[in-house]
Amino acid sequence: MKALLTPTTARLQNHTSAQPWIRSAWFDGWFVLGPPFLSLLVVMLLPAQFRATTQMPLLAWFGLVVLIDVAHVYSTLFRTYFDPVRRQRQRVLFWAVPLGCYLAGVALHYAGGWLFWRVLAYLAVFHFIRQQYGFLRLYSRHEPSYRQRWLDTAIIYYATIYPLLYWHFSPPRNFNWFVEGDFVQHNWPLGRHLATLLYVLLLLLYLGKEAQTWQRQRTFNAPRNLLVVGTLVSWYFGIVYYNGDLAFTLLNVVSHGIPYLALIWTTSQPGADRKAGPRPWWTGRYGIILFVGLLGLLAYAEEGLWDGLVWREHASVFGWFQQLPAVKNHLWLSLLVPLLALPQAAHYVLDGFIWRRNS
Repeated sequence: MKALLTPTTARLQNHTSAQPWIRSAWFDGWFVLGPPFLSLLVVMLLPAQFRATTQMPLLAWFGLVVLIDVAHVYSTLFRTYFDPVRRQRQRVLFWAVPLGCYLAGVALHYAGGWLFWRVLAYLAVFHFIRQQYGFLRLYSRHEPSYRQRWLDTAIIYYATIYPLLYWHFSPPRNFNWFVEGDFVQHNWPLGRHLATLLYVLLLLLYLGKEAQTWQRQRTFNAPRNLLVVGTLVSWYFGIVYYNGDLAFTLLNVVSHGIPYLALIWTTSQPGADRKAGPRPWWTGRYGIILFVGLLGLLAYAEEGLWDGLVWREHASVFGWFQQLPAVKNHLWLSLLVPLLALPQAAHYVLDGFIWRRNS
């Protein structure tokens, strides 16, 4: 996610506050900065078997994957196709991205299903990493010129990259990003040790920088530091410390999906970073109900199609969709799978454009 640095964004916060909140301390605390810490608390309270196995209860899967992970993908619609002002201004982009993603997906899947999922997994990882950097830029927008900004950038990137390196240099874990084998993995203990050494070094440098800033200027950017610590918490405990599918999914999905939903919602309101135009239909009295309800319905429909046509794993949840024919032919799968994955592929790509300063 690119940084949202339009002048009107500043109106979302209280200028009398010394802290650069996106909307308010309460809103940011619960919906942007708090999810990693709340997720870790839940993981710590889980029975031991769910912190280190491939087991995931069906209810947890439905809540985390369908109602948060898949639903947050569709929230991009509210900043793109559902917004008449942006739809008109960026219509070429909004047509070209889905078409390009679908054609590329068909070519990749036809070359090999494993290749399609591997490329999609790394595209998703890049999107997750860039979201943390985007929030860093938001929370650093009142610190435009200090010399040590490079260290903030390095720590937010490496807070995500180090766990991924650890994952790549480890034996198979009890979780995957999308499907088994989507990441390249090679058990290399030395690589894990070197990556850990750099991780510790950057943490010490960052702590030293913050201590020096406080000593010299008596300033402390609370949301930026909470973002950094939350990123460290969710990625380290979700990938390195725990080795369970439920722990990974909870820390990964909640820490990414809830802040994204919150940012989409707050920047879609009248007076946010929107250009002049008609009032969006989802910002009325029952707007939040329409927002959440529509995302849930779209996510359920997509997962139902996946389950009925491809996976056949959750018949008890998607009973009606089991009437659909299971597709097995490679050519038909090469046309179908990229189509079903198109919302998330387009979400990853569009997200690199819709938060740009000049958008």
